Amino acid sequence: MDASELCRVLRDAGLSKYQSQAYTALLRLGTASATELADESGVPAARIYDVLRDLEEKGYVETYDGDTLRARASEPDTVLSELRRRSEELSEAADEIETRWEAPSLEHHRVDIVTRFDTVFEHAREVIAEAETEVQVAVTPENFDDLRESLSTAHDNGAIVKASIHTADGNEAVPTEYEGVATEVRHRTLPTPFVAIVDRTVTCFAPHRRSVNEYGVLVRDFSLTYVFRWYFDTSLWEVWDLVYDGRPEDPPLVYANLRRFVRDIEPLFAEGADVHVTVEGSKIDSGDPVTVSGTVTDVVYAGEPREDGEIPIGQLAGQVTVEVAADDRRWTVGGWGAVVEDIEARRITVTGYDGPEEAIPGGVDA
Repeated sequence: MDASELCRVLRDAGLSKYQSQAYTALLRLGTASATELADESGVPAARIYDVLRDLEEKGYVETYDGDTLRARASEPDTVLSELRRRSEELSEAADEIETRWEAPSLEHHRVDIVTRFDTVFEHAREVIAEAETEVQVAVTPENFDDLRESLSTAHDNGAIVKASIHTADGNEAVPTEYEGVATEVRHRTLPTPFVAIVDRTVTCFAPHRRSVNEYGVLVRDFSLTYVFRWYFDTSLWEVWDLVYDGRPEDPPLVYANLRRFVRDIEPLFAEGADVHVTVEGSKIDSGDPVTVSGTVTDVVYAGEPREDGEIPIGQLAGQVTVEVAADDRRWTVGGWGAVVEDIEARRITVTGYDGPEEAIPGGVDA
């Protein structure tokens, strides 16, 4: 190790630049006057006395008076002990970094089990009111009315609100006032767990009231919420009757669900229409937010393209990709959890379309 590298290590150990230079030079000289040490170490003469005083306080040097102030390096026990202590701390820090890298903290990925439905419901009420992108709820008519204010706030925030209202025997009256509260409502005639899925990250779940055990699950995790999303879509939404549709018929048409977007635009796209969109999401490679405006050039999903009706959800359970031409390049766009495309879409807005006169089937996604 040469002198410059030793100086660098000593600076890492807590010495200043001038202190490390003076101490390294003094080790080489043995003893020296303050002026000799300044010349040899490159420390300015005006600073050398302060530097020596500080080194002496740290136990690195001893000073004494001769014809002028002189200094010599102290016995290195104190220095060596300090350096070895710091070395051990650095080694322990390296081990801790490795441990935390291999098993990261779960601080931002939580699953809590609670014993009371009221706890689940109140948490759902709070997070729904903060929603900005999408809310999906499976509720009783009473639950819906109790959540009406929070759902209305989410709707005003610009979130797409899906409500699956369930009745135990199919005869219980369901609410009729949905405007400004929900984007789309369906009616399920079977007992159903309470579910609230908010902005792709939060899930509130409790078994239906006929369940033997009363408990609740509060999830704040992207991947687990994705599982609940598929449960909602397949069991609580797709197969049940639509009782309210507040989606507009003309652009701009907003989608938070790429699969729903593909279902709606596929017939028009297959007829040769130009569908113009704005995609808001994040880049897969970096996670950085991105907004792309362009024209849909291709849609890809499992099986043969369907031109004779709505695409079955089974064909949309695997990879679904939309290609958008924008800014002299083609972007591949995936939905929630995308890994192979360029963009994971959070929101897709159909801004217009050219071609056949038919309106896009459906409208704004709920």
